[in-house]
Amino acid sequence: MKRAVCLLALVIPFLGGCATLDRDANADAIAGPAGLTRMLIKTDPFVLTTFARITDLNAPIDIYIEGDGLAWVSRSEVSLDPTPREAMGLQLAAQDRAPNVVYLARPCQFTARAKNPACGIPYWTGKRFAPEIIAAMNQAVDQVAAHAPGQKINLIGYSGGGAVAVLVAARRQDVASIRTVAGNLDHAEVNRLAKVSPLSGSLNAIDAAGQLAKTPQIHFSGSADSVVPPVIADRFRQASASPCVSVRTVPGATHETGWRERWADLLREPPRCGS
Repeated sequence: MKRAVCLLALVIPFLGGCATLDRDANADAIAGPAGLTRMLIKTDPFVLTTFARITDLNAPIDIYIEGDGLAWVSRSEVSLDPTPREAMGLQLAAQDRAPNVVYLARPCQFTARAKNPACGIPYWTGKRFAPEIIAAMNQAVDQVAAHAPGQKINLIGYSGGGAVAVLVAARRQDVASIRTVAGNLDHAEVNRLAKVSPLSGSLNAIDAAGQLAKTPQIHFSGSADSVVPPVIADRFRQASASPCVSVRTVPGATHETGWRERWADLLREPPRCGS
């Protein structure tokens, strides 16, 4: 299914009309040069799209989780397809040179609706972090982990994918580390600051902070991020009250910019417990 985005001539006047972005083709163009191959993973009740590169069964797996995607077309209009335009989580995964890298799209992203009858608007709005969403993502991680039995996994989440990474990690014993980028680690506070409705039906990552106090973590925030400001990562660190949880503010980064070009360097800073 082709996913098109109309860009107003006011924004890009020299185009003289609508530019078309095929979001699937864009994802393939990001993944291909990095050796990431598109696959489908069947969970209950969703079919998830993934891009994966597994080359060493004796090495850990870095698993990237996408953000919320195009959940809303505007502040008041819900999208009919949450597939992300730019797929920042995938762009980060493509920068990772580890032998085993897997990208997980969120439920209802990239996968055709005919293969995903369980999909519906609540799952990318108020229920985007619902228990059944987290259970499905955890099932997907189970299937990925089975490709390298006994190996640890490193979870990396962008934006809302950061919340999913934390909530999935709280269900597992094989997570070596967590990294989040512009992570929505307290959606109640994020929505309060934005003066929008709370996410009814969703779990909140900050409620799992204490449970993960012994898991090494780094939570990256952009100094210019007005969507998920650095105070959110600070709140999560305070809730964890743990030397294993650190936060880093990246100068000049916004919610959607300043990450791809810096990610290779940021990855060199491993999460660890203590200074």
